[in-house]
Amino acid sequence: MQTNLLATENLQILDSLVDGVYIIDKEFRIVYMNDTASALTKIKRKEAYGSVCLTLCKSERCQLGCPITEVLRTGKNVIDLETTIQDRDGNLIPVKMNASILKDKNMNTAGGIVSFKRNHKISFERYLEESNHFYGIIGKSYNMTEIFKTIEEISKSDACVLISGDTGVGKEMIADAIYQTSMRRHEKFVKVNCAVLPDNLLASELFGHVKGAFTGAYKDRMGRFEYADGGTIFLDEIGEMPFNMQAQLLRITQEGTFERLGESKTREVNVRIIAATNKNLTEEIELNKFRKDLYYRLNVIPIYVPSLNERKDDIELLVMHFMRKYSEKYDKEIKAVAPDTLDILLNYEWAGNIRELENTIEYSFIRSKRTDYLCICSLPPYIRGIDTCEKKLSVKDIELDEKTQSILILLRQNNWNKTKVAKILGVNRSTIHRRLNMMDEN
Repeated sequence: MQTNLLATENLQILDSLVDGVYIIDKEFRIVYMNDTASALTKIKRKEAYGSVCLTLCKSERCQLGCPITEVLRTGKNVIDLETTIQDRDGNLIPVKMNASILKDKNMNTAGGIVSFKRNHKISFERYLEESNHFYGIIGKSYNMTEIFKTIEEISKSDACVLISGDTGVGKEMIADAIYQTSMRRHEKFVKVNCAVLPDNLLASELFGHVKGAFTGAYKDRMGRFEYADGGTIFLDEIGEMPFNMQAQLLRITQEGTFERLGESKTREVNVRIIAATNKNLTEEIELNKFRKDLYYRLNVIPIYVPSLNERKDDIELLVMHFMRKYSEKYDKEIKAVAPDTLDILLNYEWAGNIRELENTIEYSFIRSKRTDYLCICSLPPYIRGIDTCEKKLSVKDIELDEKTQSILILLRQNNWNKTKVAKILGVNRSTIHRRLNMMDEN
């Protein structure tokens, strides 16, 4: 590549473009990429330099017909070619790509230049065909693709959404996807878990209060609805909201008005509500624990998230996703699952749904002594049962394994605070260390 093609003034111009740009030499090695290309692919510029362009964009066109090769073959520039590239995390990005040949002062081919930008007009069906995820939600089963289509269809609506499903199925991720595709995606997105706060604090969190409204209210405080004005609020575990407070929420859904606690001034708010519950609200209505009129206000667009047992086609995808995640976290290059191990994962009844599956994969990574694949022996005892691989476990080993599993569960629940876990178990902190060290030695 002639140095004048990489002159400072040329690079300054390319760095100012909103399109991603990279330049290759005659050997198809990257000699330059601009900031936009780096941001879209999540690849640092210094890491890209010297690499073959295939390793950067991983476009489907690399296999079907490289754009630069096409330009060389036909003599015509490639303009607005619809294709996809992959970012560093393996996510597919629909783009429109342009390519042309760069020549030196003697008009000899010196390399090529490729530019690309996001293609926002790619069909939703094609996106689902080419990607294993939808805004971070892993799944290609029929049940999940129907949910993805629903989310896409309601993207221009401000109607209330009620997400239902068992604990651990990923209702919050569905809410995130609804927000990300909505017309309010550039406004605030506020989340409130209705199950974790006492009644008086929940009312204050949602609607705010004025000084002196209750003991400890030393100054005026804005509530979450007021803070989210113009945006979206996600009310998780809506079935746990106290019955007397539901009337206040109903008023917001009907009139868009409310009062702070201890205040008579009526305030207006424009907020889209997404609610989620793991309870059967129609049964809660029969038990006089949930207002029927509020239910119908919230249930304008119902979305049921299936349990993992109802979408077993997605288990292998989820397993591979969590393996990539914990491979980075624990610095272990385990990229495969033994067939018999996968059979156990596919046939297990996942009462805890995706959350339980993720915990299982993390446990297996911690326990695994292999560096190539996950074997049966790395699975938690309650999942693998009496099955083992070539390693035979003694009664003592199994007892130790179950105790270690309990410690690992407690450590995860308490952010790996060994002192806190030791207090819960009523043992010394050194006992926790010793038990984990014994696990490493086995």
